[in-house]
Amino acid sequence: MEILVVEDQKGMLQSIKQGLEEMNLKVDIATNGIEGKMLALKKSYNVIILDILMPELNGLELCKILRQSGSRTPILFISALDSVEDKISGLEAGGDDYMAKPFEFNEFLARIMALNRRNQSDYLTAGTNIIDDLEVNFETKSAYRKKIDLELTKKEFRLLEYFIKNEGRILTKSEIAGNVWDVDFDTGTNVVEVYVNYLRNKLDKMHDKKLIHTKFGIGYIFNPK
Repeated sequence: MEILVVEDQKGMLQSIKQGLEEMNLKVDIATNGIEGKMLALKKSYNVIILDILMPELNGLELCKILRQSGSRTPILFISALDSVEDKISGLEAGGDDYMAKPFEFNEFLARIMALNRRNQSDYLTAGTNIIDDLEVNFETKSAYRKKIDLELTKKEFRLLEYFIKNEGRILTKSEIAGNVWDVDFDTGTNVVEVYVNYLRNKLDKMHDKKLIHTKFGIGYIFNPK
């Protein structure tokens, strides 16, 4: 999962960057709107974080430019401006969420994850989706890697779908169990490990580039980048 943070207060910018990187997220930073525009138009991000009060090109103006360019990337505004009118202005400019400074990092992170999940859900609703060399169709429940049918079972496909919707995020075994099986497995049960191995054998075994990675002692992460 890749995030762009555009913030002119360097102390806050570095604090946000460090916090997000500690959560295993990839972060690009810009200290002004002009630099942020160049990055946002050149590279694809899962979520963009915009401060509003910046010189030359403020966050509202940058958001409008990105929307006019056709970008649908979720945008979260962060600003010292905290009136209802300010928040409405941010949403009307094309923002998806708005947080007033100062804020709790845990809530900030939760909102980023929610925006990414919502965007992935929208993204995964139509036809064939191409993720690196993986082609997935969420209507027909089919998946191909380098044009080869993976022949996934229903449960394997559901597991792959959950990984894709949470791309770049470390998922614990209990999270996977709760969302793929809708149950809380006993910690001594290895059902999740077994099915992840089933999926890996079909998805990754014959390829040098692995899409599913183990985070020992924590869980798994789907990261095609």
